[in-house]
Amino acid sequence: MKKVVFILSAVVITTVFISCKNEKPNILVEEKPETEAVKASEDLAMAEANELEANNSSPYLYVLAPSGLSLRQHDNLHSERLAKMPYGTRVMAITAQEEATMNVGGIKGGMTQVEFNHKKGFAFNGYLSKYFPPEQDITPKGYVAELNQLFPKVAYEYSNKGTASNPTTIERVLLPNASWHEAFFIAQRLFDFPKEFDFPNPRGSNSETVKDKKPKKGIWTSQLEISRKDHELQKIEYVYGSKKFDATVSIEAHDDGMRISKSETIK
Repeated sequence: MKKVVFILSAVVITTVFISCKNEKPNILVEEKPETEAVKASEDLAMAEANELEANNSSPYLYVLAPSGLSLRQHDNLHSERLAKMPYGTRVMAITAQEEATMNVGGIKGGMTQVEFNHKKGFAFNGYLSKYFPPEQDITPKGYVAELNQLFPKVAYEYSNKGTASNPTTIERVLLPNASWHEAFFIAQRLFDFPKEFDFPNPRGSNSETVKDKKPKKGIWTSQLEISRKDHELQKIEYVYGSKKFDATVSIEAHDDGMRISKSETIK
């Protein structure tokens, strides 16, 4: 009898041992709540964005030339053209000339070696920007929200003035470390003023007005007004209006960058 009991006990112990051995070990792991993980990811992205902006070290640049930009074989404007990079194209910067060595239509710059569609070549960096251009029909507030993912110091401001019968709305976009031509091309796209207006050459008379030769239907006034001093730009304004409203888009230097403003008054 004792022998039977001993054998049965051995079988039970062996079965339990095998069962435990086949089960997966139950290891207690303390997981972060999902909200904390998301916040940690956002904080990391923000830190990386701040570092990129502070060091201006992002390898990507964007084409701002409305009609596109040539990719050339060598670092001069007369070199063979390898490709044409459309407006808004993102390219990878490889090396850039430290100093401005040429002037194209009043825009100073040099040649930056870039990679586009697996081709390496050179492009005039006066038409390249770290700020990607606005998409079609995006609002200024929406554009700044997109820029903020990479450039937290870009800012948007909105205010209301005027009277109840003639309200005036003002929108401002602040672009740190931007140049005149960067701000001009971004404003031209963001506020949809005529592509026929070229970037104004800094050299010229202190006051100049360029009329829109083909204004949109219903627009009474459409013109570019340029203010200069000692052959340096002071302010660029696109002034337009109709029977229902008057509006002005202004571009001017602000602190260490540029400020783009739009003021619109309802008649």
